[in-house]
Amino acid sequence: MVSNSQLFNQIQSTSYGEHGKELQEKKKKKRERSPRYAFRTRSQVDILDDGYRWRKYGQKAVKNNKFPRNYYRCTHGGCSVKKQVQRLTEDEGVVVTTYEGVHTHPIQKSSDNFEQILQQLQIYRSL
Repeated sequence: MVSNSQLFNQIQSTSYGEHGKELQEKKKKKRERSPRYAFRTRSQVDILDDGYRWRKYGQKAVKNNKFPRNYYRCTHGGCSVKKQVQRLTEDEGVVVTTYEGVHTHPIQKSSDNFEQILQQLQIYRSL
């Protein structure tokens, strides 16, 4: 007995030939995600200076949270790192920053007070 997904794959590969196989490979690659890291930080400001330059590209209202989630991309050419920043409703003094991906370039801004930033960060967990 052939499952529906196997039958669909057979039809797709026979009707599209090599092009159908390319489409299947692209779908598999698309599902792969970059590593994600989340940090909880007690701070009065939402955006902490991490040494990189970011461009905001979106904002979204999140269900059961009165604070919106902000979306940023690294501005360095060719770098695909993204971050999300959101304040917690339960504890308004905590900001959750989630990074997706790994930078492929050195830090863009020199950070003389990097030790102060590290002391300010209170990392609760990493995803």
